[in-house]
Amino acid sequence: MPTFHEVQFPPKVAYGASGGAEFNTSITTTFSGFEQRNVNWQKARGRWDVSTGIKTKTDMDILQAFFRARYGKAYGFRFKDWSDYQAVGQTLGTGNGTQTAFQLTKTYTSGAYSYSRDIKKPVTGTVKIYLNAVLQGAGFSVDLTTGIVTFSAAPGAGVIVSADFDFDVPVRFDTDTLSVRADGPGIFVWDAIPIVEIRL
Repeated sequence: MPTFHEVQFPPKVAYGASGGAEFNTSITTTFSGFEQRNVNWQKARGRWDVSTGIKTKTDMDILQAFFRARYGKAYGFRFKDWSDYQAVGQTLGTGNGTQTAFQLTKTYTSGAYSYSRDIKKPVTGTVKIYLNAVLQGAGFSVDLTTGIVTFSAAPGAGVIVSADFDFDVPVRFDTDTLSVRADGPGIFVWDAIPIVEIRL
């Protein structure tokens, strides 16, 4: 059995999730008060709590089934981060006449600085590919499990390859315990349901 299930976490429950990108930085403070900061992770890792998305008993029933089918932490799955799930006009690279495969990426720019994120789980039916800003209707395929775009013929030298797409995040539950509390007839609460992004 694969360690990743290509199934999306219930988007209605995900809509109420709290969380986002997390980095890992070590900070050493000298006696004079200056700091030395070391970036331990070059790429962020997302972390969320999805317990706030449970609104009804139906939500809880769906979530319980989903949790059991993933065996707690054992199997990864797709998660829609409603705060960041779309990319528009993303440059994937420049053709050289021989390269046929390009990784979907999303670039975040702030002033003179930017951050590039590989997208491994694009959503079916949402990927649009452009060559020099011209939409392509054929001549390429998209691997929805890796985010790699493969052209049947390599884009020519200097041709800009770009894309629009929606995407999910590969995650897993960060708990093996189903901890549900009944607050009243038909009212169920799961106080904390942590999920964490996994690197693929």
